[in-house]
Amino acid sequence: MNMMSLADRKDAAIARGVGMVTQIFAARAENAEIWDKEGRRYIDFAAGIAVLNTGHRHPRVIAAVKDQLDRFTHTCHQVVPYETYVHLAERLNRIVPGNFEKKTIFVTTGAEAVENAVKIARAATGRSAVIAFSGGFHGRTFMGMALTGKVAPYKLGFGAMPGDVFHVPFPVELHGVTPEQSLAALNKLFAADVDPQRVAAIILEPVQGEGGFYPAPTGFVRALRALCDRHGILLIADEVQTGFARTGKMFAMDHHDVAADLTTMAKSLAGGFPLAAVTGRADIMDAPGPGGLGGTYGGNPIGIAAAHAVLDVILEEGLCERANRLGALLKQRLASLRNRVPEIADIRGPGFMNAVEFNSDSGQPRADFANRVRRIALEKGLILLTCGVHGNVIRFLSPITIQDTIFNEALDILEAALVEASRVN
Repeated sequence: MNMMSLADRKDAAIARGVGMVTQIFAARAENAEIWDKEGRRYIDFAAGIAVLNTGHRHPRVIAAVKDQLDRFTHTCHQVVPYETYVHLAERLNRIVPGNFEKKTIFVTTGAEAVENAVKIARAATGRSAVIAFSGGFHGRTFMGMALTGKVAPYKLGFGAMPGDVFHVPFPVELHGVTPEQSLAALNKLFAADVDPQRVAAIILEPVQGEGGFYPAPTGFVRALRALCDRHGILLIADEVQTGFARTGKMFAMDHHDVAADLTTMAKSLAGGFPLAAVTGRADIMDAPGPGGLGGTYGGNPIGIAAAHAVLDVILEEGLCERANRLGALLKQRLASLRNRVPEIADIRGPGFMNAVEFNSDSGQPRADFANRVRRIALEKGLILLTCGVHGNVIRFLSPITIQDTIFNEALDILEAALVEASRVN
């Protein structure tokens, strides 16, 4: 019998590059709750990093997966296709923003979706350059790392990144970058570094995820669309973290009445099963030749079955409306604490994609305070995640299906953790 602790076994067996936010080893989970190996219960406000908008083990998702397990688990759609893949593509083509004909491909991860979106954009335009934003996160593959606008820890020690990738500041007025300045930086980039006629795509998170949950202003998104149209550049919306009711609409781009040419999805698409997608204008999606897109596990029938159930749950349980209600309650509770927790610099986010940012009186980022709140909350049974280029933001990603009683319990824990952390200051 192995007498080492599970944490020691993890350290001995798993590469240290796989970081861990907690030392909780899950034994079981249900909706917004997790129980560890010792039987301790936690309220989950991380949701597998925005994967579980419909909660752990939603009965509809589990039933759909069990039904598919009794039929077949894998054929590789490129070898022996199946109707459920086609049907899910039809559903996404209908609901992804854009009043135009669309087509879809399925892959396995968000990074893979981003990689394929860039491939498609380059094939469709015959151009090579791609522009992304500071603070953006687009994955850990090499193109994903190149596009990501944050060095530590994602790019450290991994050598040269793919070329023809450029960054401009994302508009965050709290940090002194207005939408006008961001657009001016794009025009300066075109004048100094890359001919816009060589740019295949601009990729944008409508709400930055890892970068700090900063929403892109509507005026900026519309101006970006106009700029892309003017130069023949494709707009890619990275909706990996923002999609599927998290922001109070099915997709975050729905808030702006602007459609991207290509949309990447993953995370909550399949309610905990690995599935990702790229949906876009039909003519653009058809640019790569047969065999140019795909992957052995892309559109695995288990993930496809789960995704059909997820879309049903979002509609039938009104999760967009619920996200707006829960997010409003969370932001109200945080706002009520401003006098008792002076470290709170900002409270933000559409729907239930919310965050609180902590700064000092002089405006310096307080990553130490964010981590203190996270640790105290964890001790009290609430799992939280930090984010932001400076690590001074706590993001809230509870399942949208969380029961009201458990949600209120979580808010009480959060309040206690914030007040306690501020007292220590």
